[in-house]
This record gives sequence, structure tokens and C-alpha cells, in this order.
Amino acid sequence: MKSSNIGGQAVMEGIMMRHKDKYAIAVRRPDKEIELKVEDYKCTFGKAAFLKWPIIRGVVSFVDGLVVGTKCLMYSAEIAGDEEDEKEAAKNATLTEEELSAKKAKEAKQFQWLLYITVAISIVVSVAAFMLLPYALASLLRKVGASEVGVTVAEAFVKLALFMGYMILISRMKDIQRTFMYHGAEHKCINCVEHGLPLTVENVLASSRQHKRCGTSFLFLVMIVSIFLHFIFVLVPGYWVRLFGRLLMVPIVSGVSFELIQWAGRTDSRLADILSKPGLAMQKLTTKEPTADMAEVAITAVEAVFDWREYLKEEFGWKPEENEEKNADI
Repeated sequence: MKSSNIGGQAVMEGIMMRHKDKYAIAVRRPDKEIELKVEDYKCTFGKAAFLKWPIIRGVVSFVDGLVVGTKCLMYSAEIAGDEEDEKEAAKNATLTEEELSAKKAKEAKQFQWLLYITVAISIVVSVAAFMLLPYALASLLRKVGASEVGVTVAEAFVKLALFMGYMILISRMKDIQRTFMYHGAEHKCINCVEHGLPLTVENVLASSRQHKRCGTSFLFLVMIVSIFLHFIFVLVPGYWVRLFGRLLMVPIVSGVSFELIQWAGRTDSRLADILSKPGLAMQKLTTKEPTADMAEVAITAVEAVFDWREYLKEEFGWKPEENEEKNADI
């Protein structure tokens, strides 16, 4: 499989796809039409050269992905609930141009603040729940004489149990299941192109819904990398030093995990396959088989930012005219 460097995520009733310096959000409106928005991608941290260094780029990508992803989720929620927009449009019709301009500027500022606050809360809650809480719970074993090695081993099991429990819990929620179907459509779209197939609804639906570069795989890899790196603290004296040491390790853990998942996505080596298997297995929970109309949304998002025809010509020697002749024969 040849990497296309397309990335994306599922949003409410739609999909965000990103490639190089652009990203597109395609959302199925309540009237069944597809709403498409294309924007230039701008890194939250700027364009400094050091931001692309190994490990650092992983931290940047993780935080930036949260910012862009949350922004897209908020936008898709607005489009998916479009009935309220009609009432808002009626109110806006009574405003002068100056009042409307001032209102939009105020809403944009409020949206920006809400975006950053949401991302900050997400990071704090995630770190507390999956990095600090497992160690705090495992440390209770000291009351029965457990050593620091025993506590760290127990922490690993608690961490995995919390992560798996969280994934299983949200996968059973009805609203989330539709999002997971769009998640499956996103993966199928990327797999379709990266396996040299024209981007049609039929080809997309026939493709795999599992992909090595998935965010689920990344999160699972973060869990595994943190388990191994946290053994460093076995030799560190003091409970609070070990606890906050784990907090300071978060950027390193995310950076190392990013490098590993990027490498696994670029190669078909046996080692990469082995490292990818647990994450791919987790994707059975976080992706579901999409419908044809969901595949259409995914294709719309891909085509807005990526020339898949040119990619197939360059990487696979695809000839559109031959494909058309085959379709004519059928």
C-alpha cells in the first residue's frame, strides 16, 4: 500500500479530510444535501522550522489535530442542526449591515474562545483520566506491601482497562454509532485510493474500514508507549515526583507515538504489522460499516482537497480511458 498522506476524522453527520495545506468538511444536511466547506490549513503554532523536528512534530500534530478536529465538530453540529439556522437567518434579516458585521465579529471571537477552552479541557481531562488516575489507583497497592515495580505493572493494567472500558462504553451509544459509521467511510475512502482503486461508492464500500494511521491506533499506541516509558520512574524517589513526572512525560509519549504510527503507515514490514495489530483490532469498536450515502460524503471531502486521479496515475499507472472501457463493457 502506498501512502497518500490524506488524513481525516468523522464529525457529526459528516467527514473532515485534510491533505497538505487544505482541509475540507463535508456534512449531510437535514434536507439530505451535502454541505461542503474548504479551508486553508494553518498550524496553530506557526511555521517555525523546529516544529517539524522529530518528537516535537508529534506534539504539535496532536494538539493541532485537537484544535482543527474540535473546530470541525462544532461546525458540523451547526450544519447538522440546520433547522435553528432558519430562525437565526430571520433575525439577521432585521439587522443593518453594520449590526450584522458587528454580530458576526463577536460570534467569531466567542467561537475562538470556546474552541480553545474546549481543547484545553479535553487535554486536561484526558491526561488526568488516562495518565495520572491509573497511577493514583495503582498506588493504593502499597497499603498491602506492593513494590514500585508492582505498582507500575498494576498501573499498566488499570490504564488499559480504563481505555478499553471507555471505548466499549461510547461504542454502545446510538449517536456515536453513526459517527463511527462515518469514521468507517473515512477509512474506506483512504484505503480505496491507497490500494489503487478509482474513488467510486462501490469501491469505497468494498474497501477495508481499518487503517494504520487511524487516531484510535494512535491513542492505543500512546497507552502502550506510556506504559513502557513510565517504568523509568521506578527508580525515582517520592510519590509526588513520580506522579508529576508522568505529567511532564506526556509530550514525549505523544511525540514518540506519533513517530511510530507515521512509520507504521509508510511501511509494510512485518514489525510494523505487528505493532499495528492492537490498534487495528481497536478500530473494530470505533468504526462501523457505512451506508452508500455516507460514502458519498467521504468522497466529496476527499475530492475537495486531493486529486486522486493524478495520484492513481503516478503511483499505479492508472489509465482512466481503460477504466471507462471496462465500465462500458459491463
